[in-house]
Amino acid sequence: MREFLVEITTDIPEGTGQDEVDRRRAAEAVRAGELAATGHLFRLWRPVGELRSIGVWLADDEAELHEKVLGTLPLRPWMTLTVTPLEPHPNDPGRADGTR
Repeated sequence: MREFLVEITTDIPEGTGQDEVDRRRAAEAVRAGELAATGHLFRLWRPVGELRSIGVWLADDEAELHEKVLGTLPLRPWMTLTVTPLEPHPNDPGRADGTR
């Protein structure tokens, strides 16, 4: 699978009831756990003091990432995404092949 850096900003539509927000957030946590278990969500961070997320996600290609991974998130209709495909860097100290 390929790695993608995904920046997510979630904007709750004005007039949305708190019950709906709470329901979707709870469902989002469950779905994130499922995607982590299947290897599609590798890491997820929230920058200090910001209401956005940055994560490393995995999929076969960008189409699968959008359709079968990110598209299944309960909060997706409220999200703005920036997706950056990643490739290994030759100086990455964490390279799987152990070379530098």
